[in-house]
Amino acid sequence: MESLRWMEARLPEILKDLEAFVRRESPSGDLAGLKEAAAFLEEAFGPLEGRLSRKDTPAGPVLLLKREGEGAPVLVLCHYDTVHPKGSFPEPFRLEREKAIGPGVYDMKGGIIALLYALRYAEATGRRLPALEVLFTPDEEVGSPESRPLIEAAAKKARAVLVLEPPTAEGHLKVARKGVGLYRLRAIGKAAHQGVEPEKGVNAILELAHQVLKAAALEDREKGTTLGPNRIRGGTATNVVAEEAEVEIDLRAWTLEEVRRVEEGLKALKPVLPGARLVLSGGLNRPPMEPTEESLALFAKARTIGEALGLRLEPGRVGGGSDGNFTAALGVPTLDGLGLFGGDAHQKTEYVVVPEIPRRAALLAELLAAL
Repeated sequence: MESLRWMEARLPEILKDLEAFVRRESPSGDLAGLKEAAAFLEEAFGPLEGRLSRKDTPAGPVLLLKREGEGAPVLVLCHYDTVHPKGSFPEPFRLEREKAIGPGVYDMKGGIIALLYALRYAEATGRRLPALEVLFTPDEEVGSPESRPLIEAAAKKARAVLVLEPPTAEGHLKVARKGVGLYRLRAIGKAAHQGVEPEKGVNAILELAHQVLKAAALEDREKGTTLGPNRIRGGTATNVVAEEAEVEIDLRAWTLEEVRRVEEGLKALKPVLPGARLVLSGGLNRPPMEPTEESLALFAKARTIGEALGLRLEPGRVGGGSDGNFTAALGVPTLDGLGLFGGDAHQKTEYVVVPEIPRRAALLAELLAAL
């Protein structure tokens, strides 16, 4: 394909831009770093066709690129926040054999650079593109608290959503993601002197121990539903009957039906110890991204393009969430995993495979043109 040859010829330029972007480290919540990364995006995408606007939020700048075209727009979702504090990597960017390594290079600054060159290719060759709205957000790694309303508002006007998160470990695109629920279960008891009159106390830690086992029993591994009581705290001193204790529970489920079942089970928990009380808070952070006939048709279009580029793409399912969960829950056809191929997301060895960069950028360029 012409697009693949074009990308291959520009691989040194792509790597130069990728390095410049990754070196502007932008962990979630680091406003200085996020502003530096946003400035790179303005420099890179600003000269392209369309209008690039900026909205400053408490989480960092949100950028929107709007490009005119036929019909309802295609929404492209990109986040530029990363997970590791500045200085966590020995070098912010380095090349080792066929790997480019650095914070966010795979998740998902590489996908953003692929988009940059897909749009440059369209302009250089005169390829027609659909109307586009591209959102660059600064808080996906912490649940998108500021970006979610903007994402959902844009999705309601869109005919399709493309998410530039990386593909699966096997290189497949993502048509399904688990929903993510975050809950806090507090047990409230009564303090007393452990040595003098323990019988006057109600031990919240003991109560919580009973409840953790009950909560864990709501799992259904056959359906892919998991509960992780992964953080727990409580008590004040070893000689005081613990008055309070709490556990944070991570829920992952493929369907909204399963989420509702588990939530009902958590709400139905009753204290075991006389005098103890339970307080449940939290809820669904990201709804499940469930495949639909329309989203699978979008995948089929991408798979056909991939075959012409030498890629064997399958419909992937992953347990982690993305901003695509929000758009899929609104019924908008959503295809995820269109970023660069690599691995070790959220690890200090995160990388993309350099020889595969042109092929993935060409896939994105061709899919945009096909839409």
